[in-house]
Amino acid sequence: MSGTSMDGVDLAYCNISEENGNWNYEILQTETIPYEEKWRVRLSQLRKQNALVYLKTHTFYGHYLGQICREFIEKHSLEVDFISSHGHTIFHQPEAGYTSQIGDGSAISALTGLPVINDFRVLDVALYGQGAPLVPIGDQLLFSEYDFCLNLGGFANISTHSEGQRIAFDIGPCNIVLNRIARKLGEAYDEAGKIAASGSINYELLKELDALSYYQEFKPKSIGREWVNSEFWPKLREYEHNQVPPENLMKTLVDHISGQIADAIEHYSGADIANKKVLITGGGAWNTTLIDHLKSQCDAQMIVPDNDKLVDYKEALLFAFLGVLRLRQETNTLASVTGAQRDSIGGAMWGDFNRLLN
Repeated sequence: MSGTSMDGVDLAYCNISEENGNWNYEILQTETIPYEEKWRVRLSQLRKQNALVYLKTHTFYGHYLGQICREFIEKHSLEVDFISSHGHTIFHQPEAGYTSQIGDGSAISALTGLPVINDFRVLDVALYGQGAPLVPIGDQLLFSEYDFCLNLGGFANISTHSEGQRIAFDIGPCNIVLNRIARKLGEAYDEAGKIAASGSINYELLKELDALSYYQEFKPKSIGREWVNSEFWPKLREYEHNQVPPENLMKTLVDHISGQIADAIEHYSGADIANKKVLITGGGAWNTTLIDHLKSQCDAQMIVPDNDKLVDYKEALLFAFLGVLRLRQETNTLASVTGAQRDSIGGAMWGDFNRLLN
């Protein structure tokens, strides 16, 4: 799993089983491979390159993923059935009919000698869906004891059950913008929210961010880096040019993000919000300032699990689960979440699956 915050590649070795309709999981081994600067730059700039550079990077990145998977497997002496790979999103504009996650599945399979499932989003977009979020089917089947599942990655996204069906959407940007501010101060990220804690809220900027049209409706919707660059980041740049200190921008972003999350939870909770349980995972779960702001703005029960592997690798686990459902020819993408014409079974398969299918 490689997210929009571009910290690195998350690897998770998972055991997933089903008995009488009840699913169980274990996250047995994990590792994050940080991106070297050359990969971080190439991935962040790829959307601006020509078709030849794009195709080469798709292939080379697939070989890179295959290499680190092979090393991970050998390092921990793992017995693996197949690899489920999200890849790295370069383009995501479902309203225009396309999404693209690079990382050639055939290259991963060739380097590891294992079957591979990848390219999970394109079928849903072809069915006029958002292609995101995809993990809510896992939230529904693996984490049903929670009323909400909130992931604080590059983007903040949430899933819940409403009117008899699973729904989910991207709330807004999270670490993708927080990390940009941190890098201006020479840090990869805002550890424990210390930078934000030292700043003050700029209420003019906060008002402008809260007024962005994306936030005005609750429905199947998703955003990508393109939206951040065209709609969100220019507002921050304006205040940055007006000499607003980075720590104040960070504090304002934290308050904005937590406020939008609180609005979403309240919208689907009603008067019973104090009894609602919210599972919080993703890198943003370690941002103490962000979590404190969220708790102060929302009366629901905010739960960051004690299991560090679950906090950091839940999304990797759930893409492994999407692969299991794909292998079993069971629905792994919900139209109620994405707005597609119908539920679907997404994912391209590479390599020899005969042993697993038989």
